Amino acid sequence: MMLPTHAVVGLALAAPLTATHPELASAALAGAFLGSVFPDVDLYAGHRRTLHFPTIYTVLAVPAAMLAIATAVPVTVALAFFAVGAAAHCRMDRWGGGLELRPWEGTSEKAVYDHVRGEWRTPKRWIPYDGAREDFLLAAVLGVPLLVLLEGPFRWVVAVALLVAGTYAALRRRLADLAPVVFGYVPDRLSQYVPERYRAS
Repeated sequence: MMLPTHAVVGLALAAPLTATHPELASAALAGAFLGSVFPDVDLYAGHRRTLHFPTIYTVLAVPAAMLAIATAVPVTVALAFFAVGAAAHCRMDRWGGGLELRPWEGTSEKAVYDHVRGEWRTPKRWIPYDGAREDFLLAAVLGVPLLVLLEGPFRWVVAVALLVAGTYAALRRRLADLAPVVFGYVPDRLSQYVPERYRAS
C-alpha cells in the first residue's frame, strides 16, 4: 500500500484517545504516525526487508502496550503506538501486491520479508497494488473522518496525506513507465542504490 494510506491508518489507530485520554492523544498520534511510516525509510535500501519486521513489531507491540497501560505517560504511549503503527504497516503490505514496478501484473510473490521465518511472505492482493483505487478508497474512508476529528498539525498531516494519495493513485501507472527513464540518468556510482525494479524496462 502507498505511504499516505499507512500514515492515515496509523493516525486512525490512535484517534480514539482524543476522546478517552485527550492528555495523551498527541503522544499517541505522533507515535502512531511515525511508526506507520518508519518501515518505508528502507525504500531505496532493501525495500520491505531492511526495516520491515511483520512478526517482531507485533511481538514488541504487546509489552509496549502493557507498559503504556501501566504507566500512561506520553513517552510510553508514544512508543506503544509507534510499535503498533509499524506492525500495522508491515501487515498491511502483505494485503497488497508484490514488490515490483508494475504490481498489477502479479509477477512477484514477495510482499514483505519475515525475518523470524527467514522468508518472503506472499502478497494477498486484497488491495491490488499500491496506488490502486481501493488503496485510495481506504485512505479516504479513514482520512475524511480524521479531518473532522483531529485538530492542529495532525489535521494538516491527514489533508496532505489525502492530497498525495489522490495524486499518486491518479498517476500510479504512468509513474511505472517513467521510473526506468528517470532512474536511467542516475550516475553509475549511484546506480547500486537504485532498486532493481526501477531499472527494469
